[in-house]
Amino acid sequence: MYPVLFHIGAVLIPSYGAIGALGVLAALFLAQRTARTAGVNPSQIWNLSVVAVFAALAGQRLTLIVANWSVLRLHPAWALGLAMVHHPLLAGAGAVAAAAVGAWYVHWQKLPALAIVDALAAPITLGLAFEQFGALMAGSGFGTDASAKLPWAVTYSDSLVARWSGTPLGVPLHPVQAYACIGFLALAIFLFVWLPRSSQQGDVAGLCLMGLGTVIYLTEICRNPEGRGLILRGALDGPQIVAVLFVIGGAFLLRERKPQTEAAHG
Repeated sequence: MYPVLFHIGAVLIPSYGAIGALGVLAALFLAQRTARTAGVNPSQIWNLSVVAVFAALAGQRLTLIVANWSVLRLHPAWALGLAMVHHPLLAGAGAVAAAAVGAWYVHWQKLPALAIVDALAAPITLGLAFEQFGALMAGSGFGTDASAKLPWAVTYSDSLVARWSGTPLGVPLHPVQAYACIGFLALAIFLFVWLPRSSQQGDVAGLCLMGLGTVIYLTEICRNPEGRGLILRGALDGPQIVAVLFVIGGAFLLRERKPQTEAAHG
């Protein structure tokens, strides 16, 4: 594939970072549309999203610095190469940082939490679809060995793919990133269409969590397990545990809730 999207002189523009950034922009602009549908002020959604994105980036970089501090202390210039590193732990650190800062912002601004998460469901899922497409280009989060007869198997040959992501070269692999990209994209479209039809606040967010959990769990079956935190003797990995929690959380959000006025009198 193409780990470098293009060059500007001697500067490399990595495919993963560029496509991921495009996904963030697409998600931000889609959130303006879904905010109106969910009855939320689009400017508040924009501010919340920007704050969460910066929190996610800061959380990822801080995690990388802490994890590699012993090396970076001796070679500070190597910090410039951390942007090329991709790992499930980084995704988790970024998600936790974004969720924590986002929750703080919602509480600080006294925003309707359920309407906010409904409005963000489709944009976040769309952003994940872009992220997985970038991962496919970069070879990050690569799949398990596939038969050479598999028509859609992907074989990487660029040495940068091996250097940045540890991807094996010359070996047919399941394009698991494409599987996830298609799953996330289909889910984003479904959530966008379902948003104006939802019967109560929180339903779209609940469907989003259940859909994300399903896509993550199934695609992890075809993803190389190295560095993904295998547990139960390899029966599950870290992302699959998170996927199960997503499904449980989604089911909790989808439970039928009494209207606030009824609950107040009840």
